[in-house]
Amino acid sequence: MVALILREMSTSYGRTPGGYLWAILQPLAVIAVLTLAFSMMLRSPSLGTSFLLFYATGFLVLRMFQEVSGAVGWAIGFNQALLAYPRVTYVDTLIARAILAVLTQIMVSVIVFATVFTIEDIRIIMDFKPILQTFGAVVLLAVGIGTFNAYASFSFPLYKTAWNVATRPLMLASAIFYTYDDLPTFAQNILWFNPLIHLTGLMRTGFYASYEPTYISLTYVCLVGAVPLFFGVLLLRRYTRDILYK
Repeated sequence: MVALILREMSTSYGRTPGGYLWAILQPLAVIAVLTLAFSMMLRSPSLGTSFLLFYATGFLVLRMFQEVSGAVGWAIGFNQALLAYPRVTYVDTLIARAILAVLTQIMVSVIVFATVFTIEDIRIIMDFKPILQTFGAVVLLAVGIGTFNAYASFSFPLYKTAWNVATRPLMLASAIFYTYDDLPTFAQNILWFNPLIHLTGLMRTGFYASYEPTYISLTYVCLVGAVPLFFGVLLLRRYTRDILYK
């Protein structure tokens, strides 16, 4: 398992100079662009006074979901040659890529938040319980959906393209640059079913003591992660031989 993780590390971030540096600079650049754009139109963000912190608390949740679900979802295709060895199973590849992606995104989140706090000299009392709950729930959600994607991407040739198209609006639909409470009722009724909007709200409760959203349902988020995880594992186990020799 450790050997697989080290291999994933070298292939994912070691192929180009500054691989890990880019993993940190990319979210920082997105947050900076959002801050620059919206600070010209708005006097202050929906919560607090720091645009950087507000967008970071939303975007990093989405970023972790995308990176972890993507790493797990395309793990089998990425490591198909290794699966020819009897000691390497599809479970090993899924776990190795999940661990690497999760650890990388946690590192990126810590560095980004530390940078934001330093740049703007932010002094707040953070509540780490909802922050840790958010990280735990987003990992379950990403691994669950990623595991199902690992099966579906092999069984249905167009699935990966369809998934990429379907998830492009997540940047707009996950409360990155607004809060759920800002939306009109009809939009709330639709976007409530996006589990990421629950997680961005939960993350922000850890940074904004006055923010107390009532719409968050961790049970719903965990179900959305657990159901595809169960069926993904079941289908991968059932059709492992077909996947190996496809």
